[in-house]
Amino acid sequence: MADEARTQMFSLEGKCALVTGAASGIGLAVAKRFHAAGARVAGADLQPSAELQELGIRVLEFDVSDEGQVAGVVRDASRALGGLDILVNNAGVAGANARLQDHPLADIERTVGVNLFGVLWGLRHGPKELRDGGSIVNTASIAGLTASPLFGIYSMTKAGVISLTATAAHELGERGIRVNAVCPGTVITPMEPADGEEAQLAPLVTALGRAATVEDLAGVYHFLASDESRYVTGQTLAVDGGWSAGWSEKVWDALVTVGRGRAQG
Repeated sequence: MADEARTQMFSLEGKCALVTGAASGIGLAVAKRFHAAGARVAGADLQPSAELQELGIRVLEFDVSDEGQVAGVVRDASRALGGLDILVNNAGVAGANARLQDHPLADIERTVGVNLFGVLWGLRHGPKELRDGGSIVNTASIAGLTASPLFGIYSMTKAGVISLTATAAHELGERGIRVNAVCPGTVITPMEPADGEEAQLAPLVTALGRAATVEDLAGVYHFLASDESRYVTGQTLAVDGGWSAGWSEKVWDALVTVGRGRAQG
């Protein structure tokens, strides 16, 4: 009974959603979660998703860095679903790790084109099809809240997404459309495998002592898409296991050990 009540509270019955970057990772988990909650869903990505097709979710192919293609996929999704109530601008790439002065120009253009301009195009064309009172959720990153060597271009794009989110929330508020951003920490996806450097670091730096799964993120998108978050807009929500809350006890212990070693040396 309790499970049924929770499902009804966050029901997406009667809502239509478009999720970009839906072929894998967070986008795939979000599309599946929305579908399970009763929404009619379209998933768009550069590559088709057999898993979405098997669920009966409409699959659209596009390049999110191309404004014309974004406009087209938003329009096509709206026509196929009978309008849009939810837009998740999730498509993204990790980009190369390099110092600013060494970062390859081609990679800069690709990372900015997908991560930043892709969201901008979604915010330009999504509202044309979105019904009043709808919800837009943008995928940013805790990298957009902090600065780290070698991640400058990626961090720049995600900081831009956070800024665009706040601006769009003000511009679309008169229509009752809410715009929020989710900032994941390290999440196990094809972009960041379980044996990757970030995933190995997560147990040390997070309060919860682990990297996230995509299921850890999907519920946050579900809440922001639902009517239960109807007075939440312009917000940036870090979902990072406590990484951004400060240094963990393990980090402090490691720093003390290093400090003692240097003092003794």
